[in-house]
Amino acid sequence: MGYDVTRIRSHFPALLEGAAHFDGPGGTQTPDVVAQAVAGTLTSAVANRGTVTAAERRAEAIVLEARTAVADLLGADPVGVVFGRSATDLTFHFSRTLSQDWGEGDEVVVTRLDHDANVRPWVIAAEARGATVRFADFDPATGELTPDDIATVVTERTRVVAVTAASNLIGTRPDLPAIAEVVHAVGALLYVDGVHATAHVLTDLPESGADFWVCSPYKFLGPHHGVLAARPDLLETLRPDKLLPSPDDVPERFELGTLPYEMLAGTTAAVDFLAGLDDRATGSRRARLTASYAALEGHEDALLATLEPGLRELPGVTVYANAGRRTPTTLFTLEGHDPQEIRRALADVGVNAPASHFYAWECSQHLGLGDSGGVRVGLAPYTSEDDVVRLLDGLRALTGS
Repeated sequence: MGYDVTRIRSHFPALLEGAAHFDGPGGTQTPDVVAQAVAGTLTSAVANRGTVTAAERRAEAIVLEARTAVADLLGADPVGVVFGRSATDLTFHFSRTLSQDWGEGDEVVVTRLDHDANVRPWVIAAEARGATVRFADFDPATGELTPDDIATVVTERTRVVAVTAASNLIGTRPDLPAIAEVVHAVGALLYVDGVHATAHVLTDLPESGADFWVCSPYKFLGPHHGVLAARPDLLETLRPDKLLPSPDDVPERFELGTLPYEMLAGTTAAVDFLAGLDDRATGSRRARLTASYAALEGHEDALLATLEPGLRELPGVTVYANAGRRTPTTLFTLEGHDPQEIRRALADVGVNAPASHFYAWECSQHLGLGDSGGVRVGLAPYTSEDDVVRLLDGLRALTGS
């Protein structure tokens, strides 16, 4: 059957409440199998990781299984998978670690396209070390951030370039491999915020050119925590602040405190669920993920073929998601209406489409939207054609069209 959205939706108890959810970019709804994995872990005997008792072995197995599942999802090495409280927390942690030997004259590059979680940690780290922050701008008309935009601010003193794999506000997907060439040509490291991209486009860490890739399972049907992937040999060169008796092996040296076993079990279940979006997919988990993500992109593209023309033809609507390559996420404003007013009007007809700058602070300012931002509409694996029709009908009623 392939991609059957009715079958997929049947695994999401939250959808029984009846709302049409376009709020996935802020966090997707949760499949039953993920909730069961979390609950099953919490109600099983677990202990600190070890090999002596059954509880210890269960905890150890959960961690190793989650590292392998995330590695399959990201095309990474399981030994290079680090777990943390959130993507923001991990980025702060790694910005402090990477900046330990920065000083006056060193530079870090951030972009105005990014979520502030991939901007402010680097700005704060640079300021603490006396390093210089350089901003790469994007074209507000097209939403494009090009390798040339990065090249104009990269120098021989650049230590790290932080860039998004996909904007959480307008969906733009920069050309990461080309940007990586620019970054690596000056000997700098590329730190990629993959939080939004990972939910829509299958990641291949080596192919992307990223040295570090950070993401959040709750954006791709999993529970709330953060993940970072990097080459193990690169992680070996870094010495983070840590407790003296805590493990010094990679990746454990970066994981502060006992890991949330229930969240890791849920993440494994989420990756397995993603691998089954196309129920015809066979082979290894990575092979099934490849087929399922291709099917997901086809599903989302088909919905966009209805959503985008319908949205753009509405009187007074301005759409800010215009890049050639982007995720199925769009941002719009409606002349004469505050974004929060639109949000409330849609909520009244059972459509969840939030309005904000969504922490893409620099991006919202650069688009001229200020603190208010706009209304964000994002598709997810469970989004249906009926959801899209309900959204457009709600907006037509609001605009009198």
